[in-house]
Amino acid sequence: MKKVAILGSTGSIGTQALEVVEKHGMQVTALAANSNAEKLAEQAKKYHPEAVCIFDPAKTELLETLLQGEHIEVLTGMDGLCEIASNASHDILLNSVVGMVGLLPTLKSIEAGKDIALANKETLVAGGSLVMRQALEKGVNIYPVDSEHSAIFQCLQGNSVNRIRKIILTASGGPFFGKTKADLQNVRAADALKHPNWNMGNKITIDSATLMNKGLEFIEAKWLFDLEPSQIEIVVHRQSVLHSAVEYEDYAVIGQMGVPDMKIPIQYALLYPQRTECPTKPLSLTDYGTLTFEKPDYETFDCLRCAIDAITEGGLRPAIVNGANEEAVWHFLRDEIGFLEIGELVLAAAEAVPGGEVRSYEEVLAADQAARTFVREQITKR
Repeated sequence: MKKVAILGSTGSIGTQALEVVEKHGMQVTALAANSNAEKLAEQAKKYHPEAVCIFDPAKTELLETLLQGEHIEVLTGMDGLCEIASNASHDILLNSVVGMVGLLPTLKSIEAGKDIALANKETLVAGGSLVMRQALEKGVNIYPVDSEHSAIFQCLQGNSVNRIRKIILTASGGPFFGKTKADLQNVRAADALKHPNWNMGNKITIDSATLMNKGLEFIEAKWLFDLEPSQIEIVVHRQSVLHSAVEYEDYAVIGQMGVPDMKIPIQYALLYPQRTECPTKPLSLTDYGTLTFEKPDYETFDCLRCAIDAITEGGLRPAIVNGANEEAVWHFLRDEIGFLEIGELVLAAAEAVPGGEVRSYEEVLAADQAARTFVREQITKR
């Protein structure tokens, strides 16, 4: 019986992962959530983990009250996340928290020699060189959970002796595909939260609307598959059926297809290399009829272009871009800035905040904080 710990258990990925866990009789050793104490307590009572963590310290007392008499250890904050990540009792850690907060628990999990099912993009965006170097040194496997990276990982199976020419990273295009900057001038949070294909958390949904999500996945793919930026091509595929593809040196292209359901890549990461029945529905190509592929609009969607430029430059630049984006999205979700201002602020931070080499977690964290501070100062001036 495989033992699983889940960071971000009350979010979209976490709740779907628990469906997979239940389907296949896996044991849950620990659960962690940001601030939803009620849902976390409900999950804990159902799956009986050894420990739970609520990241928001203001919700600790409520969680303890809800779990009174359950004999489950209650942890809190970053220390709690890291304690779960490095605990000896699980076989694999699913890291599905949102944002830069996921980096340190990933590093602690690697330090403990634990395999990771990774759904936290920012781990590799901000600290990719640190994470991949430590994973190699410790012999830790990192299994991608994003549907695109899972697709690439699946397409690579059995082809280790064949050289990759490039990968084709598909993008849905988000709710504003085909729009111009003039069309997007008055977009508010409620408009941007309507994704055409996927049910995700608010931050990731906004990132999909700005195409920053694809920029982050571009950076993530570079680290996961040891590629040069020039080997990654982004293609807009509105139906989200072809999840991504690999083009080999002989120009043969192998792709992975399926319905747009995150339970498929979650299950593949947790059960790798086993394939078995998944709690989703099968793909019917005739139901779709037509699949389309188009080039992304790099001019309208500043964030995508900025992310690619950041990883091309390298060093701390991706951490700066990521931190600026997280801060800008936070303000956009509160209707404090406009949709187009997200990209403007990210571009400004990328130019203004000093970069440098990635040598430690502390340096990555300092770059992230400097970018956030810059964004807040710019918003105050407006």
